[in-house]
Amino acid sequence: MEKTKIALRNLVIYQVFVRNHTPKGTFQALIPDLDRIKNLGVDVVYLLPIHPIGKKNRKGTLGSPYSIQDYRLINPELGTMSDFQDLIDAVHAKGMKIMIDEVLNHTSRDSRLLKEHPEYFYKNAKGEFANRVGEWWDVTDLDYTKDKGLWIELADTLKTYAEMGVDGFRMDVASLVPLDFWRFARKVVSKVNKNVFWLSESVHGGFCKYLREQGFSCSSESEIYQVFDMAYDYDVEPFMKDFQDGNRPLKDFVESIQRQDEIYPENYIKMKNLENHDLERLVNKVGNDMNRVLNWNAFLFFQKGATMIYAGQEYMSDHRPDLFDKDLIVKHEDISDFIRPLTQLKKNKAFMSGKYQVQVSHPDGIVYLAHENDKEKWIGLFNLKSVESGNALIDLPDGTYTNILNKKRIKVKDKQTPVNLYPIIIKVRK
Repeated sequence: MEKTKIALRNLVIYQVFVRNHTPKGTFQALIPDLDRIKNLGVDVVYLLPIHPIGKKNRKGTLGSPYSIQDYRLINPELGTMSDFQDLIDAVHAKGMKIMIDEVLNHTSRDSRLLKEHPEYFYKNAKGEFANRVGEWWDVTDLDYTKDKGLWIELADTLKTYAEMGVDGFRMDVASLVPLDFWRFARKVVSKVNKNVFWLSESVHGGFCKYLREQGFSCSSESEIYQVFDMAYDYDVEPFMKDFQDGNRPLKDFVESIQRQDEIYPENYIKMKNLENHDLERLVNKVGNDMNRVLNWNAFLFFQKGATMIYAGQEYMSDHRPDLFDKDLIVKHEDISDFIRPLTQLKKNKAFMSGKYQVQVSHPDGIVYLAHENDKEKWIGLFNLKSVESGNALIDLPDGTYTNILNKKRIKVKDKQTPVNLYPIIIKVRK
């Protein structure tokens, strides 16, 4: 969006799966944890879908929250509409914002809309209600080309939640929904609150290409920015995964990040994340290596864009809660004290605007980043593979500097510093 504010790059988002966040799994049970979440440095509490879950073709015992029966109702397992309002008010009272996950590409196979308005739905060549993606057999797709009544119904629903105080919407597989609908919905919601921010779960480029080849419409990441303020980092995620798995060099991953500044609008916002309800936990990706866990987390916050923490990440959780059943977060070592300085660092103006640089250092496995404005320069050096020997390249004059993360001294000579297993962040005043 042309009017998107780059201040969104300073946001720290905390993703909550309400069902699995506490033993009770309710809105009311989440409220007492808001102080801890706020103390972590969080700006936005993001909830996975909160609506009733379909029973037909249900996956697992409790079903996927992404198989929605009625957008206008609250899942009774989580509480009532009044309980949800209490949570909104409590989040605002802590000085944070609240974002909810909406799934407007499809509904459950026993949804209210399917019963009342079958004309709103996609049908395959056999005339059967169906979905475009085969493995999503618990849902059926909406069809935005048949009846503008669907547009009015869904946009009005979003407006209702904005009236309640919801500050942002995370839109599931937004690439599969027509851009013209998103434009229409934003106009409707803006009549209530012009400051609501919109996050797109735009899909991987390869998946978008596949859908187009099947004859379906899919918006590219660049198209998504015509309407949305912020998008997932799924354009670089395959490169990150391949690097973590040892199938690509760091250079490929870094170049994919560099391209974002080249191909997206000047005010583009990426939501950077290492794990979420769809991705494996970081701890498992790096073999439970504490040094790599700390370096990857520091690297996450140091990048250009908003940052998301998936609940449990601050406890080095190695278990991704099941999407279809009750499955509480597993907590191990608490690294909240390490994360807090990073969330505060994220709010620095240099991370919002100014020059941004990301490049491979040396040896392979170490990445160098820098943020710079007219007052100061921040440099980060992150050892993403636990390289144990050699010298890392760092763009600083000869001298001794302080690593703000552990207060230890860092010596630089000929723009090199001895490899360190601990992440390095240095502030240079001009």
